[in-house]
Amino acid sequence: MPGLRVVGWGTAVPEKVVTNRDLEATIDTSDEWIFERTGIRERHVGGTTASLGTEAGRNALDQAGLTGADIDLLLLATTTADKIVPGTSPTIQHNLGIAGGAVDLNAACSGFVYGLVIANGLFASGAKRILLVGAETLSTITDWDDRGTAILFGDGAGALVLERTDDEGDLLSWDLGSDGSLTDLLYCNHGEKMQMDGKEVFRRAVRVVVDSATTVLEKAKINVDDLSLIVPHQANIRIIQAACQRLNIPEEKAAIVIDRYGNTSSASIPLALVDAIENDRVHGGDTLLLTGFGAGMTWASAVLRWPH
Repeated sequence: MPGLRVVGWGTAVPEKVVTNRDLEATIDTSDEWIFERTGIRERHVGGTTASLGTEAGRNALDQAGLTGADIDLLLLATTTADKIVPGTSPTIQHNLGIAGGAVDLNAACSGFVYGLVIANGLFASGAKRILLVGAETLSTITDWDDRGTAILFGDGAGALVLERTDDEGDLLSWDLGSDGSLTDLLYCNHGEKMQMDGKEVFRRAVRVVVDSATTVLEKAKINVDDLSLIVPHQANIRIIQAACQRLNIPEEKAAIVIDRYGNTSSASIPLALVDAIENDRVHGGDTLLLTGFGAGMTWASAVLRWPH
C-alpha cells in the first residue's frame, strides 16, 4: 500500500511580538512567573489564519520546488477559522493557486498530526500530493485580561508538502484518540473567549501523551533509544518535561520552541519540526516522534521516518 513522504516545509509568524514584559503592564504577572510555570518568553500576535496559512504554505511549496498546480488537496488544521462559514482552507487554496480540493480540520492542538494520518489514507486512495497546513490566530479568542490564559497563546503557521510513495512510505505508525467527556476542560463558545481548567488539562495531557506515544512506538516496533527526536505539542514546558521523563526520553531530544511562540495549537508541532530542520537537528533516516493533545480532549501521535 502506498504511503507518504515529506518533500517540503515552511512556517510563518506575525511580525508583532508580545513579550512577558509587555504583559506585565496589563495584567498581574511577571516574566519570571510566566517563564517558570510555562517556559514561554514571548509570542507572536497578528495576521489572519488565511494570511499565515498562505505564507507557510507558499514557503513549503517553494522549498519543495513546486507550485499550487502540483497539489491535489489542501488540508488545513485550525481551531481559529477566519469565519464560521466558509472554512478558511478555500481562501488559502485560492491564494496558492491549488486546483484540487480544500478542507478545514479541527482537532484542536492535535490537528496537525490528525492531518498527517488523514493524508496518508488519502494517498492510499489515489492522491499524489497534499499540502498540510496548521495555522492559528489564537489571539482572536484569548481574553487578554485573564492572566491564566493570556500568557499562553500565540499566532503562527507551519506547513508540509506531502507526496505519495510507491512503497509503504515514511509514516511508520500512528495513534489518534479523543474523550468527549472532557470537552469542558478547554473550550471557546461562539463570540466568547477561551476557558480553561489548567490544572486538570495538565494532569490529563501528560497521561494521554505518554499512553499515545507508547502505543505508536510499539506499533512501529521501536523503542525510545531508536528515536532521533521527539516533536511535542508546545503547550507548557512542564508537560513536555514530564512526558519525556515518563517515556525515558532525554529532554535534549525534544524540539522546543515554546519560549519563542507560546502555544500555537495546531501550528505548534510544524513550527517545532521546521525549527529543528533549520537548526540541523533532523537528518535523512532519522526517526521522529510527533505527539500532542488538545481540546476535545483529543490526542495524536505518529512515528515518522525522515526521508534521505
